[in-house]
Amino acid sequence: MAAFYPLPVPFTSMQTIELLVVPRWLVPVEPADQVYEDHALAVDGGRIRDVLPLPFAKQLYAPREVLELPHHALLPGLVNAHTHAAMTLLRGLADDLPLMDWLQNHIWPAEARHVGYAFCADGVRLAAAEMIRGGTTCFNDMYFFPDATAAVVAEIGLRAVLGLIVLDFPSAWAANWQDYIHRGLELHDRLKGTPGVRTIFAPHAPYSVGDAALERLRVLADELGLGIHMHVHETAAEVAEAVKASGKRPWQRLRELELLGENFLAVHMTELEADEIAEAARLGVSVAHCPESNLKLASGFCPVARLRAAGVNVALGSDGAASNNDLDLWGEMRTAALLAKGVSGSAAALPAAEALRMATLAGARALGLEDEIGSLSPGKSADFIAVDLSAPATQPVYHVLSQLVYAASREQVSHVYVAGRALMRERRLLTLDEAETLARAAQWRARIATTDPS
Repeated sequence: MAAFYPLPVPFTSMQTIELLVVPRWLVPVEPADQVYEDHALAVDGGRIRDVLPLPFAKQLYAPREVLELPHHALLPGLVNAHTHAAMTLLRGLADDLPLMDWLQNHIWPAEARHVGYAFCADGVRLAAAEMIRGGTTCFNDMYFFPDATAAVVAEIGLRAVLGLIVLDFPSAWAANWQDYIHRGLELHDRLKGTPGVRTIFAPHAPYSVGDAALERLRVLADELGLGIHMHVHETAAEVAEAVKASGKRPWQRLRELELLGENFLAVHMTELEADEIAEAARLGVSVAHCPESNLKLASGFCPVARLRAAGVNVALGSDGAASNNDLDLWGEMRTAALLAKGVSGSAAALPAAEALRMATLAGARALGLEDEIGSLSPGKSADFIAVDLSAPATQPVYHVLSQLVYAASREQVSHVYVAGRALMRERRLLTLDEAETLARAAQWRARIATTDPS
């Protein structure tokens, strides 16, 4: 078991800090492909003060607390680059269906009946419990009632980028695209200065948002310095329908609308031609790869190896729990690595170190947060997790990075910190009431099952 105990502050010239973390292995992610042994992480004021050999740490710092992790790997918190967090309450509602049937005949009708502020708050709370338990410390969300999501994450202490969703059709959140943008801007203004919370424009998809809305978002994104987060080329059918209707592939339309650039995060991207991959690299577009959701919905295969070879920043997302059916980035890492090898025909297509980078620093970069999170680097926020590798499934340990990606599971995450604050310690959630969260989920299940038996 890890030890967590207070230490008296000695009367010396040593620098007093809040916390010194002493793991068996320290995985900084940056520099790439490195694993440090006999090192420590110094934390003070919610930020990483230092990463240094343990003997030096003992000489330099007088920590108020020491967290000893003798069987653990310490690494940055995972970054989920694409979620619909509140959809945890629709988990398993309509499985084993193709995307548009799943959306149009099951999910959208269920949302129309049930989605509101309370639904979203309770769904996000359930998602937060799952994500913290799995070592995810930051998520990029796209869903209705982002104000509910903001309230929950601020209370719990998670880090989130909240999508200001835009659609052409009405919902319980907004009446039309103008109303979506208006409400999003109001929320953006209210959230300014909220620790751990940022906003991003989130037009749903090319097939659900028209040119007028996208042109307006392009102007606002430039004025406010916000990113744009959008489903793009999710299926071959989506692309074919766009070509049939307009003669243009969705990517071409977005490029002509001048939306594509360093602030654009394209989700899924399963249908890509060589010139589109090259253009994504040239324009600095990031891609959020959601391998397990794409597999479950038979949406296609994102060409990860080709994107990475071209220099495109590729992050990892879980998508929503209604289409996955979990928010497990450990599963996504392993699936992404294996799938990239199978699709490309190369066992070296996506090494373990790169899969881990996709789930950490690449996700941070996609969200414009690479200077704040994504690696264990001095000056960054102290967002870190510990993974206990002493279980039979992860023994013996020859190569830590390979063990984390190919053998470890989310159940082995023991500690989770965001900005130096413990959200979970020894598998015990500290900032939310798990029993109450599960009770609320059960109430929603009883309500939804009576009207949506599928």
